[in-house]
Amino acid sequence: MAEQKKKLAPTHPGELLREEIMPAAKLTQDQLAEHLGVSRRTVNEIVGEKRSVTADMAHRLARLFNTTPELWLGLQQDVDLWKARQEGAAVYSKIKPLKQDVA
Repeated sequence: MAEQKKKLAPTHPGELLREEIMPAAKLTQDQLAEHLGVSRRTVNEIVGEKRSVTADMAHRLARLFNTTPELWLGLQQDVDLWKARQEGAAVYSKIKPLKQDVA
């Protein structure tokens, strides 16, 4: 079960916006962009999962939806770490751990 879980990509914050939050709030991309003070293109790229949520955007989303910036950045971090693990697995497996703990 744990092995299967690793293969599933975490939810991108844009997917959460597109599938859950925007419909519940009855917001279009244009309206969301206006509320956030950003371009429609920025919103479109985030909900299309082509752009990452930045610290600035996390603050904007948190303020608008009464959440926390940590929620939005945490979702993005999960996606980024998963993607890096998928793309870099062969390279990472070649790195040999030090025998003593230093961190």
